[in-house]
Amino acid sequence: MWPYVDPAPHQLGLEPTAGASPGMAGVEQHEGSIQVQGQNLFFREALPRGGQAAHFSVLLLHGIRFSSETWQNLGTLYKLAQAGYRAVAIDLPGLGHSREAAAPAPIGELAPGSFLSAVVDALELDPPVVISPSLSGMYSLPFLTAPGSQLRGYVPVAPICTDKIKAADYASVKTPALIVYGDQDPMGQTSFEHLKQLPNHRVLVMVGAGHSCYLDKPEEWHAGLLDFLQGLA
Repeated sequence: MWPYVDPAPHQLGLEPTAGASPGMAGVEQHEGSIQVQGQNLFFREALPRGGQAAHFSVLLLHGIRFSSETWQNLGTLYKLAQAGYRAVAIDLPGLGHSREAAAPAPIGELAPGSFLSAVVDALELDPPVVISPSLSGMYSLPFLTAPGSQLRGYVPVAPICTDKIKAADYASVKTPALIVYGDQDPMGQTSFEHLKQLPNHRVLVMVGAGHSCYLDKPEEWHAGLLDFLQGLA
């Protein structure tokens, strides 16, 4: 069993936000649900307003105590859409507004790569960049390492299950990766020891940040993420 439990959102000062705020000019936001392998999953979406074509898609996953709302409240969905990307955050099975959906694997075990593939198809995403913190590693890593995987980029943030991927499978991945973790998070360093086997990677270590480093240092998180995405265009 993975020993880390993400802090609850209320412990981190995150407050719910309703709809688009006055600061959301130039960005359209939507929410809804998709059918994935016979179950409903909730999602939030932000994209450039006015029919402007998005550069490409970014799919945001989350940790065990979080949901798509985390990325809305942090401003990540807005900043991605403002920068010209289609940003979609889902609530993983059993969590958030997808709590009624059954997970395809027990927590801490690798889910079939076909699960995220079905999510991408249901959302009609072009090959996306996947942002994957903590718990969501059980979903993203099998998708990343699947033969013929359609991923534009991968942003793991101290994900679980990195020790469950074979060295040969890491070595075969051609997808560019931005490995992110806080230097105060022992699990971030542990996951990096495995993730550094990805051939095409760069690293963003946030000094003074913990496991949920994007919450500890949101400006550094957004700057590093947007710089990485710009390099994929």
